[in-house]
Amino acid sequence: MSGAGAPTAAEQIDATGLNVVIIAGTWHDVITDGLIAGAERVLNAAHATHRLVRVPGSFELAVAAQAAFAGGADAVVALGVIIRGGTPHFEYVSAATTDGLTRVALDAGKPVGFGVLTLDDEQQGLDRAGIEGSKEDKGAEAADAALRTALVIKTLRG
Repeated sequence: MSGAGAPTAAEQIDATGLNVVIIAGTWHDVITDGLIAGAERVLNAAHATHRLVRVPGSFELAVAAQAAFAGGADAVVALGVIIRGGTPHFEYVSAATTDGLTRVALDAGKPVGFGVLTLDDEQQGLDRAGIEGSKEDKGAEAADAALRTALVIKTLRG
């Protein structure tokens, strides 16, 4: 795990008026619940309107993000956990999830904060979940990225 080079939030952002949907998978609930808590903390601090929806797994994040944008969301925060196993399933799900979320963001012209953890083992997820003892808070980082990008897009579009 490398947090080297990660940006620091230099200033508090004001996302008042932005409508954000957090979409989270249900696998590995301790890790996922930590990711959700981090995302919600950032969205609340920025005064963004938000709601949480759950999907069965990471593969389903993209279609739910697409529906969120169709329903008027300004940004999505996608949170999931994919842990490597002994079969190629990890590579297929990781690639499909990443490609799907990228496509949804580009098609909508709106940001998807990418908080999908692709891990070799559960401990790596615990280290990134933003829970007590974690080294990183990827849920918070994904929400921050989604908000900042939504505000940039709003500025660019006038």
